[in-house]
Amino acid sequence: MRKMFFPGLMMALLLSSGLLYAQEGKLKFTEYDLDNGLHVILHKDQTIPIVSVSVMYHVGSKNEDPKMTGFAHFFEHLMFEGSENIGREEYSKYVEKAGGTLNANTSNDRTYYYEILPSNQLKLGLWLESERMLHAKVDSIGIATQKKVVSEEKKQRYDNTPYGTLLVEMMKRAYKVHPYRWTTIGDMDQLLKAKDEDFINFYKTFYVPNNAVLVVAGDINIDSTKQWINEYFADIPKGTKKIYRPDIVEPPQKAEIRDTIYDNVQLPLIAQGYHIPAMNTPDYYAVMMLNSLLSDGQSSRLYKELVDKKQLAIQIGSFPLPFQDPSLALIYALPNMGVDPKTLEDAIDAEIDKVKKDLISEREFKKLQNKFESDYVSSNERLASRAENLATNYTYFGNTYLVNHGLEKILAVTREDIRNVANKYFTKNNRVVLYYLPKSQEKK
Repeated sequence: MRKMFFPGLMMALLLSSGLLYAQEGKLKFTEYDLDNGLHVILHKDQTIPIVSVSVMYHVGSKNEDPKMTGFAHFFEHLMFEGSENIGREEYSKYVEKAGGTLNANTSNDRTYYYEILPSNQLKLGLWLESERMLHAKVDSIGIATQKKVVSEEKKQRYDNTPYGTLLVEMMKRAYKVHPYRWTTIGDMDQLLKAKDEDFINFYKTFYVPNNAVLVVAGDINIDSTKQWINEYFADIPKGTKKIYRPDIVEPPQKAEIRDTIYDNVQLPLIAQGYHIPAMNTPDYYAVMMLNSLLSDGQSSRLYKELVDKKQLAIQIGSFPLPFQDPSLALIYALPNMGVDPKTLEDAIDAEIDKVKKDLISEREFKKLQNKFESDYVSSNERLASRAENLATNYTYFGNTYLVNHGLEKILAVTREDIRNVANKYFTKNNRVVLYYLPKSQEKK
């Protein structure tokens, strides 16, 4: 659904405006609540005549009934079916005819919709999102259509893609009670068997103003934007159904979990999943730095040692999952031809042990700090990214102002902190290890 509509010069101007905001160090915004509970965030940037209109709903796969999973992702598709005033499959056409682009995405914690439009089309964006919130087309035709679409997506992206089920297999072993144990795609049998009223109930529960944040960013006049928001959203009724917020705490893992998946793959793959704290905690920021130290770029420790020097792997990476609740840090590696997966796994563990034992060098540490400072600037280059950052900080943490403090929290991490989180979380008893092997290696 991604469609570009900026010519090259306009895109360059857009990026330069984002750099200006990032270099100033703080995003300026106005926020308030409507009487129906809708939280509104306005961010003014009149560098070029575009606007971003986005809505983040605080519903992801973790809010689902364990017996009816996949609903949050399903609704990401269904919400483009139209509404009482928008014809079926006409939603995107409104945006494209206005010279804009639109998209949506779902995570375990939230669902996000946005349009990027010329600023003179701001009212169009507001109308489209109010239609989605007030009376989207949740009917038997759309539900049946999107069941086929999502089923096909699962086949293509998960079932028929090498290692496509990796996250599914990892999460169901790493979590026993927390709803992170299933991924956003959900259980297809449950989704296909669900009745129309199940989807209608989900819509009426979660797609309500008191479970959403509206972000309007770009070339706007604050007063007129407030007036138009009031016109389009103030009369939408507040949701009355109880919104499920899981407070389940996953118990500490006490022993290593290991398993082997035989799949339609040509090369083996090793994956390790370590339990880590939630986003916006001091240790999470330290884990971010640790993962970057291990595998970010060709000069990173795992790549330099295991790919370049020892030639044990042809590809290797590590990253933390950015979840609202306690999460996982994943390490994956593809062994080089003829390399035993266990040999590569032992080499990965040896590199982690080095971090546990000795402080990283001052040079490495400074490089990490520079990298994250650059990433912070990049995260605010695009108007759409700024809008999503604002929405995420409010939705996850109830504090939009945290958008301006992420970098200082990262830069507060010390070399000792990196060593401490390596020792605290990157232990064998705290991890899941999966081997993906070709089916030809499975013993009959």
